[in-house]
Amino acid sequence: MFGVALTFGVILAIATRTLRVYEDPRIDDVEGMLPGTNCGACGQPGCRAFAEAVVSGSQKPSGCTVSSPDGLALIAEYLGVEAGTQNKRVARLHCAGGTSSVRRLARYDGLPSCRAAFLVNGGGRACSWGCLGLADCERACTFDAIAMNAEALPVVNVEGCTACGDCVEVCPLDLFTIEPLANKVLVQCNSPVTGPEATRACAVACDACGRCALDAPTGALVMKGGLPVIQDAGRCDVTCTLRCPTGAIAEVVGNQFQPRRRLEVAS
Repeated sequence: MFGVALTFGVILAIATRTLRVYEDPRIDDVEGMLPGTNCGACGQPGCRAFAEAVVSGSQKPSGCTVSSPDGLALIAEYLGVEAGTQNKRVARLHCAGGTSSVRRLARYDGLPSCRAAFLVNGGGRACSWGCLGLADCERACTFDAIAMNAEALPVVNVEGCTACGDCVEVCPLDLFTIEPLANKVLVQCNSPVTGPEATRACAVACDACGRCALDAPTGALVMKGGLPVIQDAGRCDVTCTLRCPTGAIAEVVGNQFQPRRRLEVAS
């Protein structure tokens, strides 16, 4: 028995030495410098994987959207690399249909959850494709960057938003997207119906008039399925919003999420 144990011990020792995978000790150090939120906003499954990518050189420290500029600089200095440029991205809600804009068909008295209301004919709203206003996104946000306003619409605090995607995952109607903060025009309607049918359900719904596509720089915005679709965010500017009769497409003012406001059209 002793001989068998000794033989297997020798085999295991040789296998350990031969098959051992080297791991750069700097990975542990970089992981310790990261916030440890494991939010996935960097594109990696967690902070450990991101640390491995940064140490290997496949990603820049700036890929972490949660770290402060000082924290990114510390990692870059430790590794002797450039921190990189951080192009901030934030969550945007593609709906402006708050309580005063959407016609009610019935009162919803079920579980206070968007997912639950979604299963019960859209929670009694005439527009069953818009925000249900029951704050699943607010509760899901890891960084407390979402708050519900008086219109029962989620407002994203872009200073606190890290583009982690929690709100994107939890919304049963897929109303959130992650977009560059630099984008200045946002479509806030998700309704598949058009014309009077859309505006009867929601005062700020897109009526598919197409004025935005006509006014936008060529190729920057097109109409698809009755809704405006931004093709080139860099060239799409406020001109495409000026003649919108309902305010379904509007300029993002400043760095805060702005609810849509109905616009008066002169022509």
